Amino acid sequence: MTKYILTGVDGNLGGQAANYLMKEANKDDLIFVGYSESSLKKYSDQGIETRQANFNHFEGLVNKFRGGDVLALISMPFVGEKRRNAQKNVVDAAKEAGIKKIIYTSLVNAGDPMNPSKEKIDHAYTENYIENSGLDYIFLRNSQYAEAMITNYFTFVKNGGVLKNNQGNGLMAYISRKDCAQAVTSALLADDLHYRILNINGAELMTISKFIEIGNKETGNHVTYQEISDEENYQIFDAMGVPRTTDGKFKKDSEAPFSSDGMVTFGQAIREGKMDLHTDDFKKLTGKDPITVDYMFANNEDFQIGERHSQDN
Repeated sequence: MTKYILTGVDGNLGGQAANYLMKEANKDDLIFVGYSESSLKKYSDQGIETRQANFNHFEGLVNKFRGGDVLALISMPFVGEKRRNAQKNVVDAAKEAGIKKIIYTSLVNAGDPMNPSKEKIDHAYTENYIENSGLDYIFLRNSQYAEAMITNYFTFVKNGGVLKNNQGNGLMAYISRKDCAQAVTSALLADDLHYRILNINGAELMTISKFIEIGNKETGNHVTYQEISDEENYQIFDAMGVPRTTDGKFKKDSEAPFSSDGMVTFGQAIREGKMDLHTDDFKKLTGKDPITVDYMFANNEDFQIGERHSQDN
């Protein structure tokens, strides 16, 4: 019997993956790990074994993973040395606990040293650390969440109708976070996949202008696009009260629950053609077609980015 450990179940991506896992796997084979006791209770009430853990601290972490065979590491919601250290702690503890394989949620084109995304740095570090650990692995290199840009679209609907960012004519295969959660579930349960890097991309590559065009068609709004410089993009986020780094203070219910350093350099990477990968890895892994941007806009209440979940102490 294989025991599957899923981390981050108190976050958005991990929580969705938890819901899929409870439908697709035997509950006795699952262990859910999160930092919030209150969030874990809803799973323990349903018969799932749960374990509370704070990945920022190594002490006691090995015991949280004992008895598991395969572990899905949902990447931390903060950026920089803190995330790298937390994810290193997970890998070290997992190896010591006897875990044989790690599923890691990474970023499209994480292995390209010329990719300017600040987010990419942490993902490349973690991928390399897992590879060097000797553990089996599957890296799920996710494209940008469509939910983030759908929420962004409606922010500009309410604020003048001109969506401004630094992506220009760069291409991105926007993917639903729900599909990324399905990929985590399928990869965790795929006992026949070993040492793989999979690109988890949406249905088609498109520019932000095409994304907005679809949004207008499905919602009846009339948003237009204006390309701005990286510095102008920072100023927009500054005006929204978005911190430059994840060490800053985030507003409750923020429509941009990410750091502007991450978002602006991500937009730069798209503009420079560093994110324009499009594969059928998602369908090969899950047996399903990715949710289209058209469908997500038509059902946009179900495809919003949601609150930021993090415990940084």
